[in-house]
Amino acid sequence: MSLLTLLTCAAPLQWAGLSHAAPPTITNNHDPGFGATGQVEILASIPSPDPSGIVVVDNRLFLTFPKHDGDHAGPVLAEWKNGRLIPFPSAAFSASSNGAPDQHLVSPHGMTTDSAGNIWVIDDGKIKGHDIQPGGAKVVGLNPKTGQVIASIVLKDALLPDSHMNDLRIDLTHGEKGTAFIADSSFGGHPALVVADIATGKQRRVLAGTVSVLPDKGYQTVLDGRVLRFDPKNPTFPGGGADGITLSANSDTLFYSPLASRRLYSLPTAKLADFSISSEQLASLVVDEGEKGAADGLATDPWNRIYTTAADHDAVFRRNPDGSFDLIASDPRFVWPDGIFADRNYVYVILGQWTRLPRFHNGQDLRKPPFLIARMPISPP
Repeated sequence: MSLLTLLTCAAPLQWAGLSHAAPPTITNNHDPGFGATGQVEILASIPSPDPSGIVVVDNRLFLTFPKHDGDHAGPVLAEWKNGRLIPFPSAAFSASSNGAPDQHLVSPHGMTTDSAGNIWVIDDGKIKGHDIQPGGAKVVGLNPKTGQVIASIVLKDALLPDSHMNDLRIDLTHGEKGTAFIADSSFGGHPALVVADIATGKQRRVLAGTVSVLPDKGYQTVLDGRVLRFDPKNPTFPGGGADGITLSANSDTLFYSPLASRRLYSLPTAKLADFSISSEQLASLVVDEGEKGAADGLATDPWNRIYTTAADHDAVFRRNPDGSFDLIASDPRFVWPDGIFADRNYVYVILGQWTRLPRFHNGQDLRKPPFLIARMPISPP
């Protein structure tokens, strides 16, 4: 069964694609912003575990299953095929208890592709209840056709004991073999961006303690009908620092955002990849790109449009190059849309339900499997 054979398919809905310039049609005294809007297809329905990262390569769907919020027996990187999770690239490499941490995946979270079509994952190395072991946190590159590991950069110099290496993007235009840009959300309130040269393994933390990687003070949101305020001492929803990250279509700009923030920031990759430029100098080059909504994941399509998840609207938005926004889809099944991926034809999103984790609800797990993977059609501007 190919990816195009849908396991579950929502009834076709009128295509939303609401332009920022086009007002909705008002037919009654109801709010037209409430309810399902957009053309949504459910590609996969997964009983467990809870996925996070997502890429689609040659019509093949790949997912990560991190362990920092709960250990599980399943693979941590897998291809969804014929209604099953197939460990990728092998059962041994995708089993977090298989030998030395630097020789296999432990808890991969974010995932991306580079411009050559290779898959890259960021392994945060964290299993719930355990410290990060040496070699556990790393950047791993994989050839999707052969399953060969093409790179593995262990994070040491840029790693803190409370690091949460959350997501990454790979820029092949800087460095002999490219440069990895990583969002360290931090489990302990020390977020930063991490830069790693793929050829040499040289790495560093930048922008720590600056506004563009920190959560907004007083950040407020609405989830599952509850008005919630960000409080790192008593968390009630996923929140924190640098999280969403994506490259421009030509890799000349990195866009990123803290999780508990509605601001989008950017930096030129030529400066960010240059280890001779200090973190203080980089901070002076950061551009505040304006609001982007309450996004977790970010993804860029070939036309340089950025797709953002919007948990407080059960939606996916699109930011156009001129800074305007479109609503791609909203759906009550979009409970905490997390990992997101875009290509020429679709934007894909994981519906992770992360806001319902036990640590936000006095130890009670409110997630309701199955966990869904959705896609929405897109077209050139």
